Amino acid sequence: MWKRAAAGVLGAMSVINALLMWADGRRWYDSVPGVAFTGPYNPHFVQDIGAAFFAAGLGLIARAWRPRYWPAAVAGAGFLALHAAIHVGMLIGAMLGICTARTWGFDIAAVILPAALSLYVAFPSKGESHA
Repeated sequence: MWKRAAAGVLGAMSVINALLMWADGRRWYDSVPGVAFTGPYNPHFVQDIGAAFFAAGLGLIARAWRPRYWPAAVAGAGFLALHAAIHVGMLIGAMLGICTARTWGFDIAAVILPAALSLYVAFPSKGESHA
């Protein structure tokens, strides 16, 4: 049951992030640590990424709503995990001096850990109904 609740919370966080990106992409871009270091603001790009976060969030919320919809959560968590893998690569690159310093704490707390937890909660537990 806790996996479903966690999927709902993580899904809501992704949906809220997407809505913020769509509602005021410029403010989102300027306020999220490290984003401004990725290059100049591109409203279309921010909206596209918002769409990915929205879809990922809906997949996780579907899992929270109905356990048998876990494949949707796996797809959503897959995006979050791939996004986190990019951040891990950037952190490693910063440690090796290959790329600029990142916001380590933010990346770990707001990107990497939620993605790892999303992957864990997306898959059904033993005895849970499957699709």
